[in-house]
Amino acid sequence: MAAWSENPPVIGICAAHERARWSFWDQQAHLVADSYVASVQRAGAIAIVLPVDARAPTGLLERIDALLLIGGADVDPSSYGATRAAETETTYPERDSFELALLRGALERELPVLGICRGMQILNVALGGTLLQDLGDGLHRRALGSFVDTEHLVQLESGSLAARAAGEQVHVAHCHHHQALLDLGEGLSVSGRAADGVIEAVEADDGRWVLGVQWHPEADDRSRLFVALSHAVRARDRVRDTAAAR
Repeated sequence: MAAWSENPPVIGICAAHERARWSFWDQQAHLVADSYVASVQRAGAIAIVLPVDARAPTGLLERIDALLLIGGADVDPSSYGATRAAETETTYPERDSFELALLRGALERELPVLGICRGMQILNVALGGTLLQDLGDGLHRRALGSFVDTEHLVQLESGSLAARAAGEQVHVAHCHHHQALLDLGEGLSVSGRAADGVIEAVEADDGRWVLGVQWHPEADDRSRLFVALSHAVRARDRVRDTAAAR
């Protein structure tokens, strides 16, 4: 676990908003799996859960240093101007709207951003991209109803943010998804693909710390992505402090 600094970065995690059952309750809940929270905390940062809010208050971004978009339900096709395919599963348009608004605000403020699985898809949609609504079962997801991750190799572009953050060019990815990026959003470049050509990593092409990965780094204790996100905040702060001192 990374050591806590005097001023640890605060990373906001966008929550899912779905029905859940625990203890005596069975009701709507704002959900973030502990694997995400624990990964952020191990990186020496503070994790803040951001509940879905229909008002999409971008003022939340003034209280965090980086934004983390996590996995979950399919993105509603209406958000990228597509007709819903039969294979598209349950969607939560209110969550989509909240995340899209927060993400666009984060990009305007030049906050470091990490999108995981659905989060990478939201990143693409926010920048005008579209999604392939179904890949079928196989390399990227086991049979419908199974929630066990698949593992496969992802080739990352040499020198890319994805490769630097992962610490390697060939990455063993833990995946569970049936949708994928189709048309690439404006300002994004592809920095990783699976053997079948499916896009597995995208990043901002202007050098900002904006990264989307289709795999689940929170399922891998050895993943370096959360530490890289935390370091990105510190690097941005150093640049700002230097500029302010001039």
